Amino acid sequence: MTEDIAIEESNSPTVSRTTRFATWLMEREERREEKESNLEGLVRLNVLVSFLTLGMVGGFEAVRLAVELVPYL
Repeated sequence: MTEDIAIEESNSPTVSRTTRFATWLMEREERREEKESNLEGLVRLNVLVSFLTLGMVGGFEAVRLAVELVPYL
């Protein structure tokens, strides 16, 4: 219901430029948060694939060493 009111207000000519600018800023921030959450998922996937690749190439000992060294990074 508030979305309907917001849409009606944004279409009316009496809405101030400040209100429209504030609405635009809030929408931009929401899009940025969505994008950041997508990047976090990609980073996690990259780390998982990297450890799997290390395990296939270097064996279990290499993975165990890498996991032990993570706190020092």
